[in-house]
Amino acid sequence: MPHPSSEPSPTPPAWPHCGHGTTPVDPVGCRGIHVPGHTACLAHLDDTDRDAYLAGLTPGADIDHCGTTFTQPLLDALLDALRDPATGHPHFGDAGFGSATFQGRALFGSATFRGDAMFESAIFEGDAGFRLATFEGYAMFGSATFQGRALFGSATFEGDAGFGSATFQRDAGFWSATFEDYADFESATFEGDAGFRSATFQGGAGFGSATFQGGAEFGSATFEGDAGFRSATFEGGADFESATFQGGAGFWSATFQDYAMFGSATFQDYAMFGSATFQRYAMFGSATFQSDARFGQAVFEQSVSLGPLVCAGRMKLSGAVFGGPATLSFAARRLECRRTRWSSTAELRLRYATVDFAHAVFEYPLTIAAEADPFVLPDGQPVAEQALADAPDATVRIASLRGVDAAHLVLADVDLSGCLFTGTVHLDQLRLEGNCSFDAVPPRTHWGRWRPVRFTQRRTLAEEHHWRASRPAAVRGWNVAVLGTGRVGPLQLAPVYRALRKAFEDGKHEPGAADFYYGEMEMRRHADHIPRSERSLLTAYWALSGYGLRASRALGWLAAAMLITIMLLVGFGLPKDFPKQEATGTVPPGGGKVTFEIDKADPQNPTGDRFTGERFEKALNVTLNSVVFRSSGQDLTTTGTYIEMASRVTEPVLLGLAVLAVRNRVKR
Repeated sequence: MPHPSSEPSPTPPAWPHCGHGTTPVDPVGCRGIHVPGHTACLAHLDDTDRDAYLAGLTPGADIDHCGTTFTQPLLDALLDALRDPATGHPHFGDAGFGSATFQGRALFGSATFRGDAMFESAIFEGDAGFRLATFEGYAMFGSATFQGRALFGSATFEGDAGFGSATFQRDAGFWSATFEDYADFESATFEGDAGFRSATFQGGAGFGSATFQGGAEFGSATFEGDAGFRSATFEGGADFESATFQGGAGFWSATFQDYAMFGSATFQDYAMFGSATFQRYAMFGSATFQSDARFGQAVFEQSVSLGPLVCAGRMKLSGAVFGGPATLSFAARRLECRRTRWSSTAELRLRYATVDFAHAVFEYPLTIAAEADPFVLPDGQPVAEQALADAPDATVRIASLRGVDAAHLVLADVDLSGCLFTGTVHLDQLRLEGNCSFDAVPPRTHWGRWRPVRFTQRRTLAEEHHWRASRPAAVRGWNVAVLGTGRVGPLQLAPVYRALRKAFEDGKHEPGAADFYYGEMEMRRHADHIPRSERSLLTAYWALSGYGLRASRALGWLAAAMLITIMLLVGFGLPKDFPKQEATGTVPPGGGKVTFEIDKADPQNPTGDRFTGERFEKALNVTLNSVVFRSSGQDLTTTGTYIEMASRVTEPVLLGLAVLAVRNRVKR
């Protein structure tokens, strides 16, 4: 069995050591363990004794050379002594190389470098102890088999470390190891636990197609170069808590059969989890992505908790499948969820993000909500959001809901001013909670081709902006569609407005529904496929009262109609004089019953000065009575009678439109 080892220091090691080459600076000297039966290490044994020792070794023998410094020839001689003639490969029993130093290239693999001898497929039948060992050149363990424990804790690999296709049948311990160059574990098999906690990979690290049958422990590990886990299989738990990925992190097509823990991990470059499969729960709480995080086509078969985490780039979930309950808490610039599939309840709590949810499919309630304050960690501390310090605000914006069945969708406190709704199914069943804002029409008065144009403020859809901005006579202030959003017309937008109106009405928010009714009527008025007669009627409805929603417009028309009625009555409707009743009768001769006829002269058309205060007062009285369908009883000329009749038809209608508009704005 390998001896325990210690860090190089002026303190002597725990085993009997060689002591060769002591100096005042290093009074300990050579720390190599004594060769059995001698008082020197293998490196400082005289040639005769070394040859005798090596000649006595057989394949599968236990060896212990802790603290020994191996040159290339010395290592070659040791490996030759342990080579199994049947296989041609070195065969170790228990191998103790703790604190050993391997100068040049140490080759334990199937590859040959620059003419060096090949030591392929080495077999370690017992424990392989390389704790605190230093590999100054290449350390190649390719296709090696570790039947016992592989102990490389705190080892230093100054050159390439090659463990490609190696098999670790028991635990493999690389805790606190330092890989200064490339670390190759491609296609390696870890049948026991793989411990890389606090390991440092200064060059690239390749674990592609590796199989971890036990636990994979990478907690607090540091990957300064790219870390490749493409197609790796984690049959046990995968723990990357607090790991730091300074280069790219590639987990493309990886399979996590047990839990996957990436809590507090930091990804400074891209993070690729595309097509990865998480068969149990996945946790990314407090993780930080300083670039894009890509989970496209990933499969989460059971519950998943992503976050709270911060992503300074894009969080890509397009095509991902969520088979269990999902809780996603992101502070990210953009969240792409196109064609995602949600087979259980899900809650997305977001900050800063612009969300693209086009063609997503969900069968259970799904909530997208904005968080007003920074996320809070379990210890009560807020999540650090320095990576998003240059963002304008923490508003959550929905970019697209096209192709979504909104029957189970809940939106809370999100900005829908740029959202594309066309093609959304069951939009009338969408639930809007809190302060969900929409875009508005251009402010102020604008000058059209030949007349001023003023828009009454209302909620509008982004797609109406795009359509109006594309028209030849468009005024400034309408937002132009970005490339790829497509264009839709009034015929497609009218049903969208109608569905949103119903959604607001079902939520007992009648005033909010009014704007969408206005938008629906606007789209019908501008649609080319609507009959001209209907569009003319809608135009009149819009001009008189803003579709029964603009009280000021109806009251303005009412005031104008009343003023016109008054002026017409003063000028033409009131007679010149107001004739009095006259009674005439005949007294029969000799007395008796007297018969009277009471009559009044016909009103005469006015002449002379018509616009007097008295005539104005009478005209006003007639007009006010006509507004409420009452007759004033005033004597009028024939023209005045028709004027009053017209007034009693039009003015009450305008008053009713004004009342309707007020009701639509205050109804609850």
